[in-house]
Amino acid sequence: MKYEILDINSVKEFVFNINNVKEYLAVSSLAELTSSEIGDGNLNFVYIVSNKFDATKSLIVKQAVPYLRCVGEEFPLSRERMTYEIRALLKYQEICSEYIPKIYYSNEAMSIVVMQNLSEHIILRKGLIQHHYYYNFIEHITTFLAKSLFFTSSLSLDSKAKRDLIGQFNSNTELCKLTEDFVFTAPYMEDETNNINEECISEAKEFFNNNEEFKKNVLELKYLFMTSSDTLIHGDLHTGSIMINENETFVIDPEFAFFGPFGFDIGALIANIINSYISHSVILSDEEYKNWLLNSIEEFYTKFEEKFLNLWDNQKSSSLIKEGFIGSEMLDEYKKEFMKNIFISSIGFAGCKITRRVFGVAGVEEIRGLENKEQRKKAELQALELGQQLVLQYKNITNTEQLIKIIKSV
Repeated sequence: MKYEILDINSVKEFVFNINNVKEYLAVSSLAELTSSEIGDGNLNFVYIVSNKFDATKSLIVKQAVPYLRCVGEEFPLSRERMTYEIRALLKYQEICSEYIPKIYYSNEAMSIVVMQNLSEHIILRKGLIQHHYYYNFIEHITTFLAKSLFFTSSLSLDSKAKRDLIGQFNSNTELCKLTEDFVFTAPYMEDETNNINEECISEAKEFFNNNEEFKKNVLELKYLFMTSSDTLIHGDLHTGSIMINENETFVIDPEFAFFGPFGFDIGALIANIINSYISHSVILSDEEYKNWLLNSIEEFYTKFEEKFLNLWDNQKSSSLIKEGFIGSEMLDEYKKEFMKNIFISSIGFAGCKITRRVFGVAGVEEIRGLENKEQRKKAELQALELGQQLVLQYKNITNTEQLIKIIKSV
């Protein structure tokens, strides 16, 4: 199929010619379809296509175009990012389908995917800003992460299967480069892409010019990101890439997916919950909600580790360990050290993810969106201080109790 960019009209004709999609939408003619554009992201076009006479029958159509959507054709960007999103979604659907929107159709040549419309869900970031509690979230997201990280790693796969799977994601170089630039480089130096609050100009200059030890640790973490191929990671797992309600959790937008370090997705999510905590600390006196966020961070890693180790305990052999190679006592010691290293790296990545949001091009709504200038500055400087501490100390933070203590101290 030859690639063409769909618009609000041609997208209807496109989906009408996909039999299972037409069947789901319960339409017999093109005139029975309606469409609207809903995408508010930076990269892609997103449409809702619905049965004109039954709004409950609707699907999401997402297409990548060969440029940055929010800028236009003058900023070219390979549409192959959708190739990796499709592959990641299909792989996740094999491993843990209950946490991924149902995929009805995908086409790499057209850079398009048609999937479940999560109309009864909200972006997690927005829900946290609105002070909602999600009591099932940690249970859901830790199951997703434990399964997705374990079952695509050498702890589960044989060598050929692992290398074949790596080959499907090995060329996602453009979006990996975006992470290298905007998570590990530009936000920590003078750079034209940065977006600095005018209230924090002096603090930004001080941070850029007098932070050599921090930058050395960032280089360590960047190198780990660039060279590790532990497992298939989402690559951009933040509270804006999770759809949620009180009963369900769905992970979306894995266009940054590639084989990277175990701790990256974990650290990214920890960072985003910390950013929410900072925001609520600045604008609210609701200690109960703040404590729920802190408890969520602690429970998050504890449950992830428990589930990950349970999967590992039930795996008899893999490309890493052949059954009978090592005694159970020493294997348990190896696993303990293995999980400790995942946690340590996740803290370092969390520190980078928090810090880069302060002066970098991509802030977070819960902080950068604060209308009160004093509150925004206070939140940004708290995030800057906390992010730096996590990066500087990550090798010595070995449990969640230490992490929570540092968060509370800022």
